[in-house]
Amino acid sequence: YENSTTSPWDEIAILYVLVCGHIAKRRSPEAFRDHVQLVTNFLRFFQESQGWTLQALFAILRDLRDLAIDADVQARAEGGKADHMEEAARVVMKAFTACVTDRSSPPDRSRKWGVYYVAGLVFKCYFRLKRISLTKNILRALEVNQDIPPLEHYPRAHRVTFRYYLGMLNFLNEEYAKAEEQLTQAFYNCHTGHHANQERILAYLIPLRVLKGHLPSKELLARFPVLEGLYLPFIDAIRHGDLATFDRTLEENEHKLLALNLYLTVERSRELCMRGLFRKAWVAAERTSRMPISMFHAALRISGSDVPVEEAECFVANMIYKGYMKGYISHGMQMVVLSKANAFPRLVERPAPYSVL
Repeated sequence: YENSTTSPWDEIAILYVLVCGHIAKRRSPEAFRDHVQLVTNFLRFFQESQGWTLQALFAILRDLRDLAIDADVQARAEGGKADHMEEAARVVMKAFTACVTDRSSPPDRSRKWGVYYVAGLVFKCYFRLKRISLTKNILRALEVNQDIPPLEHYPRAHRVTFRYYLGMLNFLNEEYAKAEEQLTQAFYNCHTGHHANQERILAYLIPLRVLKGHLPSKELLARFPVLEGLYLPFIDAIRHGDLATFDRTLEENEHKLLALNLYLTVERSRELCMRGLFRKAWVAAERTSRMPISMFHAALRISGSDVPVEEAECFVANMIYKGYMKGYISHGMQMVVLSKANAFPRLVERPAPYSVL
């Protein structure tokens, strides 16, 4: 059938049939190889066309990524080299370049309307490869090209995916305020029927909100059983100032949290649990404004933290510095002098909570 129709559609049609044949025979590496050639042929046509071809581009790029995953799985099972996702990332990056460099198409039919969708696919490839640093090239290209339409003008699905990965990049760089902003917008714009995507966003948004003192309700967690199993023990420990339960839960979930890059963030919320413990000690002392450090030390020991009194004093000083408590320490008297008004401010009232982490 070659040359029976306009190039490159004849080659694309032949390659598509070959890909389907390989898939039917479960030859994923061969299917991926032919699909790479299919995408390459399509990109030659795409670079000379306008935005009406974007939906076809999106479809073949999705298939490319899926085939790369399958090909890597089969290659590993057969003892081969699993480098198909790397090649897929390079090809998708070429598609991104073809979208972002469109200078000739009319604005309403520009290939630029595909930049955020294709950027999302590139992010997915880089995150799977754990090559997070390579995403800087995408962000730099989006920043330099000022003629790209505002993100708000793109389809909601494109915006949600892009904001999720942008939030993840900020999260991994410990830019928590930016991460919270992006992930919050991604969550509120995510389609309510896409339960798995909402769960993926909340997995990182919940610990960020907890650090600010916004604890998720049990009703919200009940909608996401996986997150409920992971976070509810931590939330209950924070509510009750139960350091022993918090530390035990952290240890039990260490491997899971490390795999999700969440361990350090969740561990930092231990300070909220300690604040709750110290507040319980203050309430037990009838809300006095003068408390010996030995009382906080006793509270720590009762909760299972067998630390010296000097370390307990450091914990109290840290609580005061970070705004969890209002007052000062008289080191010579081994006394904590607390504010008579609002000695333990509400967690959400702390100014710039991320800046003191």
